[in-house]
Amino acid sequence: MKRIDENDNEFICDIQAPCFKDLDRSELELVKSARTQVLFKKGDTLAKQGAFASYILFIVNGLCKQYIEGPGQKSYSVRVIQPGEFIGLSSVFDKNIYSYSVAALTDCHAVLVERDAMSGVVERNGGFAMGIIKRYCSQNSSLYSSLNSLLYKQMNGRVAETILYLESLERIHPDIFRLLSRRELADFASVSLESMVKILKSFEKEGIIELKEREVVVKKRQILEEISLKG
Repeated sequence: MKRIDENDNEFICDIQAPCFKDLDRSELELVKSARTQVLFKKGDTLAKQGAFASYILFIVNGLCKQYIEGPGQKSYSVRVIQPGEFIGLSSVFDKNIYSYSVAALTDCHAVLVERDAMSGVVERNGGFAMGIIKRYCSQNSSLYSSLNSLLYKQMNGRVAETILYLESLERIHPDIFRLLSRRELADFASVSLESMVKILKSFEKEGIIELKEREVVVKKRQILEEISLKG
């Protein structure tokens, strides 16, 4: 992790998020005075489940994975966090701790804004607050969708859903599968590593996908979608 100051080439003057356009000059200055810019290396932890959330993070570039930590070093990966998204929004409205962990899949440039400053502008500016609430609700919707899959789908369905989800990101992030190990794929589907490898090979044998080292190429989307839907 490296802190970026105003003399560094990587430093950015403005946070490029639509919701920040709703701030007036004094509110924008408050946010700017309470921000820190940081470069995280691949594998770095950006947020730790249960830790005190003194900052809200805004991802400028790079990809991260959001995951829930369980007992015995078990984890369940919820989603890939992309540029333009926030980490830790729940601490603005609820407990001031991170309810999940986030790790960098690539080198990431993030802006850290002090939680109290974010809470302050949310209280003062209704338009900005609406933008933050929409983002927060979108994240909650993603969590409920993941929970539904975890509770009601069998392993084949969860693996199929994981492949389709990650493939949907390939148009913008063509290297997404190469960034993830088979262990990490298994964490997204909430299955064991052995089960993930077995199911992938089964899908490949049936001609549904093609495996090229870490790459997963979808060959029969309709069948994969049916497996995901039926669980």
